Amino acid sequence: MNHSVQLLGISNAIVDVLAHIDDTFLGKIGAVPGSMTLVDMDRAREIYANMGPATEMSGGSVANTIAGFANLGGSAAYIGRVKADQLGGIFNHDMRSLGVDIRLAAATNGAPTARSLILITADGQRTMQTYLGACTELSTDDITPESMGSPKAVLIEGYVWDLPEGPDLTAKAIDIAKKNGTAVALSLSDSFCVERHRDSFNHAVRNGVDIVVADEDEVSALVQTEDFDDTLDALDAYDNLFAITRSDKGSVIVQGDERIVQAATPVDEVIDTTGAGDAYTAGFLFGWVNDKPLAECAKIGTFCGTTVIQQVGARIEPGLLDNYS
Repeated sequence: MNHSVQLLGISNAIVDVLAHIDDTFLGKIGAVPGSMTLVDMDRAREIYANMGPATEMSGGSVANTIAGFANLGGSAAYIGRVKADQLGGIFNHDMRSLGVDIRLAAATNGAPTARSLILITADGQRTMQTYLGACTELSTDDITPESMGSPKAVLIEGYVWDLPEGPDLTAKAIDIAKKNGTAVALSLSDSFCVERHRDSFNHAVRNGVDIVVADEDEVSALVQTEDFDDTLDALDAYDNLFAITRSDKGSVIVQGDERIVQAATPVDEVIDTTGAGDAYTAGFLFGWVNDKPLAECAKIGTFCGTTVIQQVGARIEPGLLDNYS
């Protein structure tokens, strides 16, 4: 089949607003160091006004993966809801500058564009204050054969299930994908998200999802196991391709009877682990859509994730694979 793009992402569209602050700032706003707190619009504006100089860029887990995938040289598209405001313009401009095809026009009404205020202390720790705003207004009307097209694969963010129309719009996306011969990949997002939606996730995984990308805690939450060996045994009951990251233990690829263990790459210093899983997913799916063997997909994913943890920020830079061997 002639696919329109290689990878389409569907997720929460969030602008990351990054600022370096001192420890006293967190005390002033009552934020626990290293935490992620959901805030309302008034609170987000209050914190933003006191943050000082900041860098703004498109963010959110799957959006980071799509941006990284595009910077690896893949053709990509994206569905997520932003408003026609300053941050919405930043999100769409940033993604388009990477060559990503933005499939939804910015909304002219409704909530402001979502933003995550990322407060970085001198030790590199990140504390996040997140306002979800417009991304919660993604709806089933946004998921159509025209907006989806016929990508080789679609990557759906687990957090989408938290949206008011999330379960319905993901079911619609999976149905359209299956009719177009598009493979469906699901990011499990985090273990708490899996706990909230385990039955719905399991239904999707058994009825349309082809690829599951997740860390070991998320997969264990899905199959309700405590030990990783028990998790692998439980996956015998699934036909899907699982790409499971295990931090410094590397990753494991599971498909049917096939098991591929990819070791982690030692590094001299870990600067920032934020986005490592998103980068791994970008590399793994880049290999997969280009018909690489699964072992090679895992190797590319590891290379991308390893690079990202040695820098500040979750973005894979263009030309990264020039140094891959």
